[in-house]
Amino acid sequence: MKFSGSLIIYRTLEQEQIFQDMVWLMERAAQNYENRDKIRTLCYKIFHNLVEIAVSHGFEGNLWQNYLTYLMVNDENAYSTACEIRGSVFGSINELARHDFVILKELFKFDFKQLIPRLEIPELCLLEDYQPSEPCGKIFNKRIRDRICELSASLDCVETVEGFQAEITNFYQEFGVGRLGLHKAFRIRHTEQEAQIVPITNITHVHLSDLIGYEQAKQKLIDNTEAFLQGKQANNCLLFGDAGTGKSTSIKAIANQYYDQGLRIIEVYKHQFQDLNSVISQIKNRNYKFIIYMDDLSFEEFEIEYKYLKAVIEGGLEKKPDNVLIYATSNRRHLVREKFSDKEERDEELHTRDTVQEKLSLVARFGVTIYFGAPDKKEFQNIVKSLAKRYQIQMEEETLLLEANQWELSHGGLSGRCAQQFINYLLGRQ
Repeated sequence: MKFSGSLIIYRTLEQEQIFQDMVWLMERAAQNYENRDKIRTLCYKIFHNLVEIAVSHGFEGNLWQNYLTYLMVNDENAYSTACEIRGSVFGSINELARHDFVILKELFKFDFKQLIPRLEIPELCLLEDYQPSEPCGKIFNKRIRDRICELSASLDCVETVEGFQAEITNFYQEFGVGRLGLHKAFRIRHTEQEAQIVPITNITHVHLSDLIGYEQAKQKLIDNTEAFLQGKQANNCLLFGDAGTGKSTSIKAIANQYYDQGLRIIEVYKHQFQDLNSVISQIKNRNYKFIIYMDDLSFEEFEIEYKYLKAVIEGGLEKKPDNVLIYATSNRRHLVREKFSDKEERDEELHTRDTVQEKLSLVARFGVTIYFGAPDKKEFQNIVKSLAKRYQIQMEEETLLLEANQWELSHGGLSGRCAQQFINYLLGRQ
């Protein structure tokens, strides 16, 4: 068996210690290594670590093969990122990857049953046929877990190195590589070196059809997003209007609806604007379309972060990448708080018009603005009736609407959010 130190492209794998321990175990066990107790101890340690990963990631079946597949689909290297964009690649990089796949395939196909009599560890048979107590883990949702397990099963069926490489390459092209390929939503974590893009593993599974009404507003958002995904000219979007009307829900639904077309969403908060350049530099050359999502965006008069945001959106020397758009929601139409004194001629500032234009210039960076207004009484009742039907609430319509009207009077007024909270209340009462 070739030593893993011979890997060229796949040298910096995640959770590398487990990988190195396993390779050491395979080599020493095959050589009838004298210190059997040391090998047994290491074997139990590896077994423990693989089970922990299986529980956290939801793996089942052959845990070693699942783990090795997980390493390969997450490794962002010169070969994997090239395949993500172009599919099969040629030239020296392809030959170097082939060299690595010879090693990885041999490791992948290792038969642990041969170690059972040597090490007297009968539990090793469970390593190749692990049955989880729960169907999914905490790190990945079921969709991602299933893709990794399916790829692992496919790799186990191929006999040639060429077939092994082709399976991995096809996965890179179809699903992508690393955290940006497997996940749909992310948040930012500030570090001293650069901003880290961290996956959100439990995104709300909402769809545009879940938002009742606002058909014109939703269509405007869909048209802009589809133009973006098709490589056409598209604009930054600002969704503004009354609270609880579905602005944030619409953007989450867009992320769910267009994930399979390469759309990814990165949530950024106001205090993280300093990291935007770092984030954009990390995603600008990837084969995905990214929406940088800013929820409930607004600024008080004393907050100057909006000036930095203006430069990032449009106005800096570096052109904003074609695969990045900014979608924001706000209850304010103009984002920055304005006062009547801004427009009074007797204000202390000499050029009052400049003050007004400075505060309006941020919203001008959003080429598409979409209004979400509070529903009237009739629209609110239609939302309540539709939600009651969706959740199969058995109640006379007259009683349902009477209680809904009483609820909204003491719970924030007419809005889709209020209607949903009322339905949640009825479900809890049942």
